[in-house]
Amino acid sequence: MSPSSLTIAVDAMGGDHAPRSEVEGAVLAATELGIQVALVGPEELLRKELRRASNGRLPIEIVHASQTITMGESAARAVRQKRDSSIRTATRLAQEGRAHGVVSAGNTGAVMATAKIVFGTLPSVDRPALATIFPPLGGKRVVLIDVGANVDCKPEQLQQFAVMGATYSRLLLNVPDPRVGLLSIGAEQTKGNELTREAFRLLERTQLNFAGNVEGRDLYNGSVDVIVCDGFIGNVALKISEGLADAIQRLLQQTLSRAKPRSGNEFWRKAFEDFSRRVDYSETGGAPLLGVKGVCTICHGSSSPRAIQNAIRLTAEFAAAGINEKMEAVLRSVGRATVKERGEQFLSIQRKGAG
Repeated sequence: MSPSSLTIAVDAMGGDHAPRSEVEGAVLAATELGIQVALVGPEELLRKELRRASNGRLPIEIVHASQTITMGESAARAVRQKRDSSIRTATRLAQEGRAHGVVSAGNTGAVMATAKIVFGTLPSVDRPALATIFPPLGGKRVVLIDVGANVDCKPEQLQQFAVMGATYSRLLLNVPDPRVGLLSIGAEQTKGNELTREAFRLLERTQLNFAGNVEGRDLYNGSVDVIVCDGFIGNVALKISEGLADAIQRLLQQTLSRAKPRSGNEFWRKAFEDFSRRVDYSETGGAPLLGVKGVCTICHGSSSPRAIQNAIRLTAEFAAAGINEKMEAVLRSVGRATVKERGEQFLSIQRKGAG
């Protein structure tokens, strides 16, 4: 299945700049990538915005939704009370088969709660997780999972995140046998807290290409392909990285702006543009929510039209690759192995007690 043959539903009212960024991003995706888009929100408002953003006929339809969930609302309350919200309607389109995936730059908690309610979770998944891609040196891309869906985790959940992250890396980033690292405060197995030490033990017993513990610096050096952590640590790592990249970008811009005109300036300008593109989150688009029975990508609230376009592209590629079905097959095998291991441990304890 080709990504360009799919329809992606976009919550057009979720982001900080909605609906302008969402509509312009949909136009870019339809024009440059040929992807069909369903924009979801107040019909009259979206038609007006679409007329402003495009000049011709595009594979974009508008689906009316009368309610919007704002960033400041309680996710649980809003999801219960606003049944005709743009995010719920967009997710329902995907669940009913009228779209192949959903994109939202809205309230993260509300998007995740809606995806879990409408799609449901894969049978072998305790909790869905958000995965994002880091652009380290050398052009290699690293998957970091979880980056904010679960602030408190159990070791078994980190094991599930590792399986989901490795499947995502293999099928979407074309890494044949992804190396998986567990984010900790040292490379030694004994380093870390109770959560990471127990997760290390579980990951050792899977058939994943487990490389052991990794540190924060490994997000950038490409020593592994997938880095696993709980959502609290992952979100902190992500926000620090984004802030650092932005600070370096501004420093370079200031330095280059003070440089006197000379023949080498064009070279540095192009180098700066290449650097900016490599660290720009909009090039990734968003973070897929792994572990639900549907395809859902969550974007920054401040997403630009280019970021929305790339989130639509990512969602279409995810759906076309059939990642959810393959992920569930792997998770089932890991789950059986874990149950078998626990049974053997239980029998061993029983034997010792009987002796």
